[in-house]
Amino acid sequence: MYRAASSLMRSWIKSFVRAVLLIAGLIASVNVIPAQNAEEVLSQGIEKFQQGEYTAALGSFQEAVRLSPADARAIAYLAITRATLGDCGHSVNELMMQSRRISDPVIRRLAGLGAVQCLLARNDIPELLPILANLLRDHPNDPDVLYQAAKVYTKAWNVAVKDMLERNGSSYRTDQLSAEVLETQGKYAEAVSAYRKAIEKNPKALGLHFRLGRAMVLQSQAPQVLEDARKEFEAELTLNPQDPASEYELGQVLVTAKQPDEAAAHFEKALNLAPGFPDCLVALAKLRESARKYDEAIKLLQHAIQIAPAMQSAHATLVEVYRHAGKKKDAEREQAELEKLQKPGGRTLSTQ
Repeated sequence: MYRAASSLMRSWIKSFVRAVLLIAGLIASVNVIPAQNAEEVLSQGIEKFQQGEYTAALGSFQEAVRLSPADARAIAYLAITRATLGDCGHSVNELMMQSRRISDPVIRRLAGLGAVQCLLARNDIPELLPILANLLRDHPNDPDVLYQAAKVYTKAWNVAVKDMLERNGSSYRTDQLSAEVLETQGKYAEAVSAYRKAIEKNPKALGLHFRLGRAMVLQSQAPQVLEDARKEFEAELTLNPQDPASEYELGQVLVTAKQPDEAAAHFEKALNLAPGFPDCLVALAKLRESARKYDEAIKLLQHAIQIAPAMQSAHATLVEVYRHAGKKKDAEREQAELEKLQKPGGRTLSTQ
């Protein structure tokens, strides 16, 4: 009887242990399956997002967050997708945070773009500028980043102009701004008139006489116009004797007026004030070439190219100087460099 009872007890213990193991396995499977499903759902959502199926992706990300509430990737993608679909109210704060914090560079870029888009929609330019700066630093050639930057800068310009017109519509700065806009549009006569209005209101403002003189030169190369422009550059130098740009422009006016020695003196003054002024180096080199001072011209042009390697006018002038100096091989080498810059994708560079 004792043996029977002992055998029954052992059988019961074995059954109990099997039951406990079965329950433990079920508990473990309950804990594991949602985590696995969350990862799968997140992957599905990312695939849909990349395919442009944003509404479907939104559902997947919502489910991924439900299954794994602490998954930063799922939370970020959910906010990004909401912003993409225009729902900034429920996503902008999360996007701002993830654009700075999340380690995944792909998600950080998308979060940054979404944050900029949402903040721009509510004209919060000061808040978005640091985020945009980070995007431009990390992705300087990214077309999406550059597109957003263009939108931001355009919006910032429009907001600033609107504020200026509403708050200080009669100030000289408003006339100056109008003149600068007209100048960029090639409306030089109108720009000259607007600069004159600004100067009437504030004749001692730095930069106005210089800009008026340059607009005049762009408008016409007629002798009287150049003479009037010269007076404006001189007026600027009276206010600011340390202005290399006005010295350079004076030199250019004098070159046109066929006064090379006087022009060279102004170019030299400009270079004393700003030794790294490549346009001025090229202008002075051309005068040295005309005077057959080829060695001096070559040194000036080599300096210009060292400062601005992609400046085609410097390379082209150096080719010409080498040829006139009888340095055929140097001219051929420099011509090859110039042709590289002139190919599609080559760059031009000027400080003006």
